Amino acid sequence: MLIIPAIDLKDGKCVRLKQGVMTDATVFSEDPGAMAAQWVKQGARRLHVVDLNGAAAGKPKNEAAIKAILAAVGDRIPVQLGGGIRDLDTIERYIDSGISYVIIGTAAVKTPGFLHDACTAFTGHVMVALDAKDGKVAVDGWSKMTGHDVIDLAKKFEDYGSEAIIYTDIGRDGMLTGVNIEATVELARQLSVPVIASGGITDLEDVKALCKVQSEGITGAITGRAVYQGTLDFAAAQKLADQLSGKKE
Repeated sequence: MLIIPAIDLKDGKCVRLKQGVMTDATVFSEDPGAMAAQWVKQGARRLHVVDLNGAAAGKPKNEAAIKAILAAVGDRIPVQLGGGIRDLDTIERYIDSGISYVIIGTAAVKTPGFLHDACTAFTGHVMVALDAKDGKVAVDGWSKMTGHDVIDLAKKFEDYGSEAIIYTDIGRDGMLTGVNIEATVELARQLSVPVIASGGITDLEDVKALCKVQSEGITGAITGRAVYQGTLDFAAAQKLADQLSGKKE
């Protein structure tokens, strides 16, 4: 079980939002590169980066900050990146610059043909983020609910060749209210590709709960506000996850 620190970028700074509301941002650092280096030093084995301005604009907006993160990380660990990825040229540019996985969210739902092309052209490098509330998918930075069932879409995108599904319960993200284990397990059981949990991770009890169900196909958990505000000690969380997963030090 990978515990994956999130670096959410807004106006070149590291922030966290509550339930995706851009005007409700808390700045945690003005130096994304230093923040990335800190997580690597603490033992992170992957980073999750989101270009929040890009997600809102539909095109990359924080490329300088992303370059700083990649420079700080080097080739030590993979970086997965989402936000504003809407065309194949953007994917190619990001992968060439050192991004290991691109994450497609809104565009996967609105233009599935693009996702299909991306999975075909960049096999093994494309993940899909599905953000849902009450089993239905939201798009456009969670501002619009769709009628799409999250499991139905996930199965379709798995068939396209998505490397993994990142599942966020948007009712819980940034609220420190615990992970929606039931919904995450229900999704993972329907898929053969890995599911990465996101949204609501608060403390070590959530890590324990996720490790108990990792055999269902849940391979990682993204954490943001909890590790920045201190309700979750990242190094302790990854150590616990390794112990519960039977991984040797």
